[in-house]
Amino acid sequence: MNRAVPNIRHLRAFLAVAESQSISAASRKVFISQPAITQAIAKMEKALGVPLFDRRPEGVFLTAAGALFHDRVERMLRHIQAGVADAMRASGRRTGKAMHNLDQMLTGVQLRALIAIAEAGNFSLAARAVGISQPSLHRAARDLEHLAGVPLFEKANRGIVLTRPGEVLAMQGRLALVEYEQGLEELAEWRGDDSGSVVIGSMPLSRTFLLPTAINMITRERPDARVEVIDGPYEDLLNGLRRGDLDLLVGALRDPVPIGDVVQEALFSDPLAIVGRVGHPLGQKGVPSVADLAAWPWVVPRRGTPTRTHFEALFTDAGVERPGNLVETGSLILIRSLLEASDRLTMISLHQIRHEMRWGMLAPLPLDLPATARPIGLTVRKDWRPTATQARFLTLLREAGTVVHAS
Repeated sequence: MNRAVPNIRHLRAFLAVAESQSISAASRKVFISQPAITQAIAKMEKALGVPLFDRRPEGVFLTAAGALFHDRVERMLRHIQAGVADAMRASGRRTGKAMHNLDQMLTGVQLRALIAIAEAGNFSLAARAVGISQPSLHRAARDLEHLAGVPLFEKANRGIVLTRPGEVLAMQGRLALVEYEQGLEELAEWRGDDSGSVVIGSMPLSRTFLLPTAINMITRERPDARVEVIDGPYEDLLNGLRRGDLDLLVGALRDPVPIGDVVQEALFSDPLAIVGRVGHPLGQKGVPSVADLAAWPWVVPRRGTPTRTHFEALFTDAGVERPGNLVETGSLILIRSLLEASDRLTMISLHQIRHEMRWGMLAPLPLDLPATARPIGLTVRKDWRPTATQARFLTLLREAGTVVHAS
C-alpha cells in the first residue's frame, strides 16, 4: 500500500479546532499560533478538495465532509497513542517522559520512516520507499529513537531490524496511516468519486463462487472501484489483515478465533466430500469403506489445514493406515487436473468444485463425512470501520453467501 505522509501536527490542530469550535481556543490547546492554524486548515482544505469547516460569526463548525475526516483523524491518532503505550510496555518501562510524550511529538515523516525500515530492513530501500534521501531518513529514524528514549532499531546480519518496542509502534503506525488513507477515500467518495478500494485476502473456499460474485457486482455498481485480491497461506493473510495491508479475509473461519484483535462472521456452512473423476471405479461400487479409500492414491492439502486434519482423522478413527501415495497442494487447478487424468481422490468441499460437477468433470463418492462442515465467512479487524465502497462489498458478500446457503 502506498501510504501517504501526513502532517500530524496539522491534524492535531484540525481536531482541536473541531472540538473547541474556535481557532483561538485551539491555538491555546495545541500551542500553535492562530495564523499558523488558519493557514494549516486552509492548506488541508485545498489539498483535500473539500471544505472542512463552516466559518460563522459565532465560531467554526465541521461540515459534513469535515465530520467524516474528523472521525478518521481521531481513529488515526488513537492508533498512535496505542502504539506508544504498547511500545512502553514492550520496553519494560513503567514511566518515562520521553516515551510518554512521544505521541504528541511524533511527525509523519518519522512514522513513515519507522514503517519503511520495518518493511525494507535497509535504510537505502526504506528511503526510496518514503521518497526522501537516505541521510534524511536515517536522521528521522534516529530522531524518533531519541524521542522515544528506548532503542527502536538494531543491526542484523543483513541490515536493520526493529526491536520489540519498535515493532509494536510500527504495527499501530501502519494502522494509523491506513485510517488516514481511508479518510482520503471517504472524502473522494463524498465528492462523488466512486473509485474506492477493497483489498481482500482470499482463501481457497472463497474463490469459486463467493468472491467472483461479489466482485462482479461491486464493479458493475462502481466501475471505478479498485479491487485487489491477495492469495496466500492463512497465517500470512491474517498477519496482513492485522497490519492493515488487507481490509478483510474471505474463506474458512477458524475455531477458536486465532487472536483477540479480529472478529469473524459466518456466511454459510460447507461440508467436505470425497471426490474423484466422473466414472471413478469406486463410484460404481456403492458406499466405499475407509479401507477401500486407502487403496487409492490421493491429492491432499498441506499439513495444518482443516481439511488435512479431517483427512488424517478419517483413517486414524477407522484404524486404517493412511494412504502413502500423496500429492500435497492447495491449488484447485492442479487438484482438478490430477483427478481428471488419474484415479486419485481428494477431500474437498462441494462448493469449491461446483463448476467441475456442473461440467461433468468431477463427482463426489457416496460417502457421508459427518462433522466436517466448516463455517465459511469473513474476518476483519475488531475496530475496523469500512468506507462506503467496502461496506457495500460486505453487503454483496453476505448476499452471495445467502445464495450458496440456499443452493
